[in-house]
Amino acid sequence: MNNICNKCGLPKDLCVCEDIAKESQTIVIRSIKKKFGKVYTVVDGINAKEIDVKELLKKLKNRLSCGGSFKEGKLELQGDHMPKAGKPNDVRRVLIESGFAPETIVVK
Repeated sequence: MNNICNKCGLPKDLCVCEDIAKESQTIVIRSIKKKFGKVYTVVDGINAKEIDVKELLKKLKNRLSCGGSFKEGKLELQGDHMPKAGKPNDVRRVLIESGFAPETIVVK
């Protein structure tokens, strides 16, 4: 009974709830300056109840080679990881590779 999704009733390996949630969310990526002029990239709009935030944060930190945390419903990544021309890895590309729809990602 532990292997069945509570939302759709399908087995965990066949469950598509997270994929559907990824396509329906609007994600905002922005850059902020914090204490001592440190730059952080903030990813806002991810619903922690529908998406495994820990796994997504782990993937982002690994691909972007940075530290980060999940605070107050936002992913905070250390450093400037905004989309720029010629940059092989940025937050937007990693999110698209993770299954988020490109149309739902807004960069400010």
